[in-house]
Amino acid sequence: MKKVFLILFFFTSLRLFAQSSSDTTYKPVEYPAGYTAQLNVVYTKVNDWEGKVDLYLPPASKKGSPVIINIHGGGWKNGVKESQGGFSTFFKAGFAVANLEYRLTGQATAPAAIEDVRCALIYLIKNAEALHIDKNRIIIMGGSAGGHLALMGGLLGNDHRFDTNCPGVEDIKVAAIIDKYGITDVWDWAYGKNITSKSATSWLGDKAKDEKFAASVSPMTYVNKNSPPVLIVHGDADPTVPYQHSVDLHKKLLSVGVKTEFITVPGGLHGKFDKEKNAEINNAIVDFVKKLN
Repeated sequence: MKKVFLILFFFTSLRLFAQSSSDTTYKPVEYPAGYTAQLNVVYTKVNDWEGKVDLYLPPASKKGSPVIINIHGGGWKNGVKESQGGFSTFFKAGFAVANLEYRLTGQATAPAAIEDVRCALIYLIKNAEALHIDKNRIIIMGGSAGGHLALMGGLLGNDHRFDTNCPGVEDIKVAAIIDKYGITDVWDWAYGKNITSKSATSWLGDKAKDEKFAASVSPMTYVNKNSPPVLIVHGDADPTVPYQHSVDLHKKLLSVGVKTEFITVPGGLHGKFDKEKNAEINNAIVDFVKKLN
């Protein structure tokens, strides 16, 4: 009898754990009066998978609104777009926001996530007129793995190697990239002498030992004199993604004459900055973008 009870307890606990893991709920994004929300818009399909984006659009204007593409982090293996918020500063500035999801490692390994981000960018360019956004003022932003994907999406420019799922737009450019503590060298994050991550080797999949392939999915590879402006944010005590990744990126951008700003958060860890610091960073993002006009 005791044995039966223990077995029932085990499976009940397992079921409850599974339910609690999958039933996480997030607070809906709050947006101002006059804005409209288009949720779970399909921007691409790959086999049975649908890539979806949540669009928050200000009142239509003749010029079209600037838009921020937001990409969640999670080591390419975790995360959902619904976990993202904190867009109020951008709404107040009149920006549209496109908050997207992409294929995670459990669904597809590299370069799938990059392909999806590029498809989302292409979708917005193709539909800019209908959405009343300005395709010349697209800003791409992300944190951690999302920072890496923002960099890749923007730095690739008219290099179409990852655009096979979404052809049809030859001129692809972003007005700016906002990189918050993103991975800039995938090989280093996998095998570097300081901080390493199994997330990197998992994402690389069967090419985890292919250094040339790792370089092809690393932002540092694509920095050149024609790269868009980049704002970098990183805590100098980050235990997850080396602060040096951002230092090296900033140096390389400066070396080729690309406009860049670097916000170091003293003692900052891997994101998780306090409310005041996050507000300061969001205001800096808006200022950075406005100075580009």
